[in-house]
Amino acid sequence: MLVLSRKKNESIVINNDITITVVEIRGDKVRLGIVAPKEVPVHRQEVYDAIHGSKNASPPTPATPAVVANKSADS
Repeated sequence: MLVLSRKKNESIVINNDITITVVEIRGDKVRLGIVAPKEVPVHRQEVYDAIHGSKNASPPTPATPAVVANKSADS
């Protein structure tokens, strides 16, 4: 994962045709503006998961596989 710091009104560009701009920062929330071609779907993660079902849900956190491995090792 690439982690970037941006201030209000600063942007990042992805693949020359997607621009993400920090529109507003209010407390612990950041509002983003996204400009992308019409053929590129843009969804919040929870909407994406609902559209594609739980099989495409977010990958587990790094700690999750270790917990599962420990449980199977104890069996």
